[in-house]
Amino acid sequence: MTTMVWCVWVCLLSQLSLGATMVREYKFEVNYIFKSVDCVDHLVIGINGQFPGPTIRAEVGDTLHIEVTNNLSTEGTSIHWHGIRQYGTPWADGTVSVSQCAINPGETFHYKFKVDKAGTYFYHGHYGLQRTGGLYGSLIVDLPKGQKEPFHYDDEFNLLFSDWWHKSIQEQDVGLNSPIESFRWVYEPQSILINGRGQFGCSLGANFINHSLPVCHFKGDEDCAPYILSVLPNKTYRLRIASSTSLLSLNLAISNHTMVVVEADGNYVEPFTVDKIDIYSGESYSILVTTDQNPNQNYWISVGHRDFNTSTTQALTLLNYQNMSDSILPSFPPPVTPPWYDVEQRMLFTKKILALKGTPRPPKYSQRRIVLLGNQDLFNGYIRWFMNGISLSFPPTPYLGSIKFNLKNAFDWRAPPETYFPQDYDIYDPPKNFNSTMGNRVYKFQFNQAVDVILQNANSYIPNTTSFHPWHLHGHDFWVLGYGEGKFKDGDEKLFNLKNPPLKNTVVVFPYGWTALRFRADNPGVWSFHCHVEPHLYMGMGVVFAEGVQYVKGIPEQALACGLTGNMLMNKKTHY
Repeated sequence: MTTMVWCVWVCLLSQLSLGATMVREYKFEVNYIFKSVDCVDHLVIGINGQFPGPTIRAEVGDTLHIEVTNNLSTEGTSIHWHGIRQYGTPWADGTVSVSQCAINPGETFHYKFKVDKAGTYFYHGHYGLQRTGGLYGSLIVDLPKGQKEPFHYDDEFNLLFSDWWHKSIQEQDVGLNSPIESFRWVYEPQSILINGRGQFGCSLGANFINHSLPVCHFKGDEDCAPYILSVLPNKTYRLRIASSTSLLSLNLAISNHTMVVVEADGNYVEPFTVDKIDIYSGESYSILVTTDQNPNQNYWISVGHRDFNTSTTQALTLLNYQNMSDSILPSFPPPVTPPWYDVEQRMLFTKKILALKGTPRPPKYSQRRIVLLGNQDLFNGYIRWFMNGISLSFPPTPYLGSIKFNLKNAFDWRAPPETYFPQDYDIYDPPKNFNSTMGNRVYKFQFNQAVDVILQNANSYIPNTTSFHPWHLHGHDFWVLGYGEGKFKDGDEKLFNLKNPPLKNTVVVFPYGWTALRFRADNPGVWSFHCHVEPHLYMGMGVVFAEGVQYVKGIPEQALACGLTGNMLMNKKTHY
């Protein structure tokens, strides 16, 4: 709810006054734990013995100091603070091989950064498939005391959505990294989780949606018992929602209640009313729900998936009016999740997201344009994702140190292609191998340059298949200028919205379509830009941006203590 979440025992929160702001300190111990998150006992990556990890709460201007100790005995780790710009602290972004070295087993890394904008955020592992394995939690930034949001609400709930597999992340890793003959896709997750709770093998709505499953029955203290939202009548509640899914795009609906969208990715939007909300991996929203329905019954909260060839049962919980027992299920069916192929409805919702009046407008013109074509192809017998013909393979030395200290042997310093080739590429046909390769090149921008990125979707390796790709940019918000169908071409700029485009950090690219965004390269550092579907990034669907690295100061030695920068520190005994 709205009170500060305090971590007791191993998670220690202390507050040190710094004028009007504070330093808020947390201790995180990352380890594997057994937990029945969907009523099936399984290993999950937890923090301080809990899953999801502790909720972090701070106010604008506060500094977060999070001490992360890796107690995973056989693998490194890192944590990315999703949506936090990290202005002045690019080394704290938590991206292995980009901003830092992995935190080795038994080691501790100190993340210290300022939060400069109110909003709904979250954090998650950014190494291998650890987000899939459960390494995530919520991060909420409130306005300073005395300041008010541009909308009213009486209380709030925080909802973090995720998907869950019974197949281990190690097995998924081997399947994705195998030659095409033995390649194994991750396939569908077994459950959708709401705040780390789901149900496999039963459903609260089994009498209405799946007669082959029994109805779930809970005492209330089970790991997988649903997270129920208990409300009072005639109140307005803010629901902060974020999606940390590894694969699924989701759709949220509440029986008999409409929802007013007021925030997207930490930015205010012009309020609009819907009865269903699409949320892609990496996105976050705030919605307002008014409890103006019959208080003598409970209502379904449904979180279903919108993915092709997936039968994962929708997650269900209750909006419980408090004069009713939360054990009484609604007598009517839960909301029906729209089908995956209803692209028109998806686009309709997405295009309703517009910046609130007073939001900064984008630069009128860009100074550079990059067109990124994403496709799937074979490379040396392995199936990979490519951007402009290059499948991203992270180097052993973090880019931030390599560029800062001009280490020419750390990665491929050649400029990557700024558009796809050949120009007559047919986005509707399976790709023809056009000298695709693995690589680790970097797009380098002049500091403060206005940059346009056009994300172009195309057919996948299998004929007549494509995907929805949610793209996330680290270290920045960007303006979403528009969406289009088919292949982006000269003249499509006239479709750009320069009046009130929303600011976001994650945006979807629709099948066989394009999405245009604009940002200012004003944050010194090296930043990952990638599809937030974790297996897609794992298979190379990402690029790296760099800007103003010469202005970066105070990189901790531990962030550079691997690869060539590690050798440099050992040889020179120099502090930076």
